[in-house]
Amino acid sequence: MTAYFIQAFIYLCAAVIAVPIAKRLGLGSVLGYLIAGVVIGPIIGLVGTETNTLQHFAEFGVVMMLFLVGLELEPRMLWDMRNKLIGLGGLQVGVSTLVVMGIAMSFDYGWTIALTVGMIFSLSSTAIVLQTFNEKSLTKTEGGKNAFSVLLFQDIAVIPMLAFIPLLALPELVEKAQAVAQSAAEHHEEISLVAGLPGWAYAIVVLLAIASLVVGGHFLSRPLFRYVASSGLREIFTATALMLVIGIAALMSLVGLSPALGTFLAGVVLANSEFRHELESNIEPFKGLLLGLFFITVGAGINFDVLFANIAPVLAMTIAVMLIKAVVLLVLAFIFKIKGSDRWLFALSLAQAGEFGFVLLSYTVQNHVIPTDLAQLLSLVVALSMFLTPGLFILFDKVILPRYEKTENTREPDDIDEKGTVIIAGVGRFGQIVNRLLVTNGVKTVVLDHEVQQVENLRKINTKSYYGDATQPDLLHTAGIDKAKMLVVAIDDPERAVGLVEYIKHSHPHVIVMARAFDRRHLYRLRNAGADFMVSETFHSALNLGKHALIRLGVHPFKAEQQRATFYETEVTHKDTLYQAWKQVTEDDKYLVHYRDMFIQLEETLSAAMKNERYRSFSKLERGWTPPPKNDTTEFSQSETPD
Repeated sequence: MTAYFIQAFIYLCAAVIAVPIAKRLGLGSVLGYLIAGVVIGPIIGLVGTETNTLQHFAEFGVVMMLFLVGLELEPRMLWDMRNKLIGLGGLQVGVSTLVVMGIAMSFDYGWTIALTVGMIFSLSSTAIVLQTFNEKSLTKTEGGKNAFSVLLFQDIAVIPMLAFIPLLALPELVEKAQAVAQSAAEHHEEISLVAGLPGWAYAIVVLLAIASLVVGGHFLSRPLFRYVASSGLREIFTATALMLVIGIAALMSLVGLSPALGTFLAGVVLANSEFRHELESNIEPFKGLLLGLFFITVGAGINFDVLFANIAPVLAMTIAVMLIKAVVLLVLAFIFKIKGSDRWLFALSLAQAGEFGFVLLSYTVQNHVIPTDLAQLLSLVVALSMFLTPGLFILFDKVILPRYEKTENTREPDDIDEKGTVIIAGVGRFGQIVNRLLVTNGVKTVVLDHEVQQVENLRKINTKSYYGDATQPDLLHTAGIDKAKMLVVAIDDPERAVGLVEYIKHSHPHVIVMARAFDRRHLYRLRNAGADFMVSETFHSALNLGKHALIRLGVHPFKAEQQRATFYETEVTHKDTLYQAWKQVTEDDKYLVHYRDMFIQLEETLSAAMKNERYRSFSKLERGWTPPPKNDTTEFSQSETPD
């Protein structure tokens, strides 16, 4: 028992040290786990023979990950992506297999070995790719969505591969290993419901297993979860979630299917369940820990003796596999019209071999398809390609993505063929609302934004807008700033917003400047730059939400409106005092304490005003407030300021 505690401590200690360092250096957690494994395994030698056993256990993290992915996909969404799933995924697996097979045959490998190697290297790492997508917020990008379609097809393709590989067994390997295989079978007998069944019976069992999974997940899961939830014990719900995932994985293994595919299907079935978020929150910690352990075992499992003895062929095969897959993926990206940086994200993210490669290699050795010495070399290729994958993401982030962003930003501004009373700089959510209000009241506007996609999206909904950087004087001149009455500053960059206000007030003082502020400090800077009116983007919406929070907590709607108005009036009354204190802070840091004291005094004044509110007469704001009709709750069912 002591040995297990020590080994667990070593693995956890390696993760705790290496992963935060890797994250701070921008390398990502996956590379941190891999490096940790290499350090405690081949380099220091703190872990050893137990690594392979732990790797099989840690692969369950992939199973959990696909269950969570399935929870995010409704069946209709899965059906909508069928073209990319079958077309893009099928072509990637098929073409990659054939290309690798052809190259392997050119090195005098038999067609059976070459085909098997092609199938193994056609798969990518679901664990690394999805984990990195989540960390870097790439899941919702076009490249990320297409990559996920391919990964899902690859996981499905593992099933026919497992069924087909035994048919490729080499007679000489079978004869050589007959005695050993018979002895090993006695000690490693697998439990199976389909062993020895004819083909038609096997198909029926598989269909029944899938049908029971779908029907049970749809009709039986809800009563089960309600029963468990009624206990009020969170740990029992956690046990139920684990029981569900482990049970489905066991069922799929008993009928010879992929546990990962089974749990993914279960996740899709439960995607519409009201208990979905509870399942996610209970499974997520186990998934993250097991995936981290899996990556560590990949790094620790690299056999440096075999690697150094065959360094040239292993590196050559690794680079060749990654280049072949990247080229195939790029060609498919062109065919399926994946554009821009998404094309490179799609190609680079899937260029490695995957964790299922270890499973298939072990399976090929067991079924006498590939010799053991070749399997060892190929497993090194799989491990090294996974090890190098975080580097491909770094290449995408640091080299490729900035070039595409620079290309977009160097696009020539649009020709502005009209003038308006108001120029709106920036049409995100804030600018769009201002523009819609002005246009619907007959005010002519000229809308500018420096993001190409934002301009294109507005044009799709018949909102005329122009691409260009509103901080450039030439563009403002073309947009008619000389004759415009007002400029609305709603750009996302605080520094550029302040600079734009300063320029307008210096060169076109007749123009009224209305500006959106991100926070109090930004509001003060805009005021200091000369803006005529500023508003914090969250102030009024937060104030209204706070009012409705009081109402939902039992405060009378009229009283809640009083408190909201008091808060607003107190802020307005003290805004000049705080602004002057802030100006002193910017000039000399010794006034920082003074500003803090002023802010604390404001909070005390606000608290006193709230307490005295019940005793004072109605304010001018309150006289204009109309209470809701009796028994009417619609006014308080939605936010007054949708965002």
